[in-house]
Amino acid sequence: MSSWHRHLPGSLSAGDVDLAAGRTLPSSWVALWEAEPQRDVIHDPSEGWLTGAALLARSEAVARRLAHAGVAQGDRVILSAPSSSALVVAHAALLRLGVVVLPTNGSYQADEVAHVVADARPTAAIVSDPAWVPWISAADPSVLVTTPDVPLDEGPPVALDVTSPEAPALIGYTSGTTGRPKGAVLSHGNLLASVRALEIAWRWSPDDLLVLALPLFHMHGLGVGLHGTLTVGARAVLLPSFEVDVVLDAARDFDASLFFGVPTMYGRLVESPRADELARLRLCVSGSAPLPADLHRRFEAASGQRVLERYGMTETAMLVSNPHDLERKPGTVGFPLPGVEVRLEGEPAEIQVRGPNVFAGYWERPDANADSFVDGWFRTGDLGQIDEDGYLAIVGRAKELIISGGFNVYPREVEDAVTQHPAVEECAVVGESDPDWGEAVVAYVVSTSAVADEEMKDFVGDRLAHYKRPRRTHRVDALPRNALGKVQKHRLAGGAVLPAD
Repeated sequence: MSSWHRHLPGSLSAGDVDLAAGRTLPSSWVALWEAEPQRDVIHDPSEGWLTGAALLARSEAVARRLAHAGVAQGDRVILSAPSSSALVVAHAALLRLGVVVLPTNGSYQADEVAHVVADARPTAAIVSDPAWVPWISAADPSVLVTTPDVPLDEGPPVALDVTSPEAPALIGYTSGTTGRPKGAVLSHGNLLASVRALEIAWRWSPDDLLVLALPLFHMHGLGVGLHGTLTVGARAVLLPSFEVDVVLDAARDFDASLFFGVPTMYGRLVESPRADELARLRLCVSGSAPLPADLHRRFEAASGQRVLERYGMTETAMLVSNPHDLERKPGTVGFPLPGVEVRLEGEPAEIQVRGPNVFAGYWERPDANADSFVDGWFRTGDLGQIDEDGYLAIVGRAKELIISGGFNVYPREVEDAVTQHPAVEECAVVGESDPDWGEAVVAYVVSTSAVADEEMKDFVGDRLAHYKRPRRTHRVDALPRNALGKVQKHRLAGGAVLPAD
């Protein structure tokens, strides 16, 4: 499946597409900032606009401070904080220095932070939550910990923007089907190819202004929203969290043209009496979880916007998108983006992909890499089908991954936390359909006494990020198992154990 020509405007042919133009992310950004230093680029609610000149100077200063403190090209550095201009500057500084960024969810708890530290062995951590400082130090006392402003002594000039396209740019931790979360290593070339493809497919231009309420530790907010804005030379208004009226106010006050969100956000926007104000936007994009077809239609009726749904992964950045100019079909994710190839293999049909955006492998996980690739194709673990018009639909997941509110949740990690409750003997965690979150994390337990929903949430609260905590906990007499003793999770539904097939 290589029908990405459907994304091209009439003035462009396949031979005109160069997804490597600009070589690396920071070299692309620096060229734009130097060419138009007084152009506004990023708006922070507390600082106002940052120009290209400000981003250029401040990122260089932060890079010099980090280098003076011992951070060197090729080192890994944790980056975790709410969206702000300081976070953007720190991210740009790290990439310009040739450092590998570890974007990390700010709601992680001690065990989750310790896993990232132990696995990636970072030299430094730039974090906003003071609770993380002892957690990081306990995992590795040699890690330098500082805040997003990076208030360190500034050293002499250092070599910047000399990284090669093949060099790693970030490691995104993603939950798989076995073991703890593993790090997907994405190169500068991978990330640049993805945003160049989106620039073409979504007609993204310097005239666009994006309202960005997505967190910057996630591929959607960071790899698409921020990287795309900076690479295209457009502008973005950062919002530290998603609030319906704040988003609508920003769209109005800044005369925005773009909004990117997850289905949960669209579900809340459609309920607002102000939803029709979104008609002023050029494009609304949804991703990170399937957008229900019914919500797609309701949102169009309320706002006049026909959402463009797309499909991507931490390991690949963006892969497939509904078209900008052609029909956007509810319930589908469209066609492969420029440069991307998609095939369906096996029964049921697994989506496999390859292209310049696809990562080379997981950080120090040779066994996982051997299982994840076949003949150069990456096995997504998602199941798909293609309709008569060539549109791809995601119909399920071969993996056990739960996607709740756009965030990945690995059941085993939740199960390990739940079974530490003194009343719980066994546990199975599944994702169940939820109108607000797409999927809700639900725990089924065999226990010596009943465990209320809120009791379980509170119990795992110190162990798991909020989006991983079970929204419902059901007590059952026994977990359904097959003849080999494996739990049959498909028989758990709505609080009950369904009969065997």
